[in-house]
Amino acid sequence: MTTLQQILPGAAVAAQDTPLRRSNRVLRPARTPAAVLVALLLTAALGLTCAEVVASLLGAPLRWVPVNRAAELASASTWAQLDAVAVAFCGAGAVLLLLALLPGRSRLVPVETGDPLIVIGITRSGLRRTLRAVAQDVDGVRRAQVRLRRRRIEVTVVTGAESSGTMLRQVGNAVGDRLAGVGTLAAGEVVVRLRRRGL
Repeated sequence: MTTLQQILPGAAVAAQDTPLRRSNRVLRPARTPAAVLVALLLTAALGLTCAEVVASLLGAPLRWVPVNRAAELASASTWAQLDAVAVAFCGAGAVLLLLALLPGRSRLVPVETGDPLIVIGITRSGLRRTLRAVAQDVDGVRRAQVRLRRRRIEVTVVTGAESSGTMLRQVGNAVGDRLAGVGTLAAGEVVVRLRRRGL
């Protein structure tokens, strides 16, 4: 820790905020569709139930929600019968909480920029297409397939029977140069696999 970080407590936090961390935090997908769906369902269910209860207390039930039938069913049921329902609701709630807490997988790969206030990403499919085109441009490669894994990029090339191990290095260098040119932050290592055709 430097002297500046010792004097300013916030400086240590800012020093840990790397471009990759900042990009991953900004490009993380929001849980907006799931949250809107749950909010709408809860609002509709609770609003209808409240309207039914108030209308029943005033002597003119709406009969939109079968509150009386639910009350009769609940009074006729034992605790042992309601345990399964309670466990099911608790399980559904736990799943919703996990979905809200766990970060989703970003559809964008962060790209390095010169300005720390700007975050840019390239789509995973766009990066795959770019790297596949670069791999297919190497002499002797008939076809290439690219898979983006969590910590590595797998490139599988299909070549003729006359191909050699130097082709692997050429494909690896070409893909690595393109990654450096694009400036992806979380690319990982490049693994090239060779498949020969015509043996």
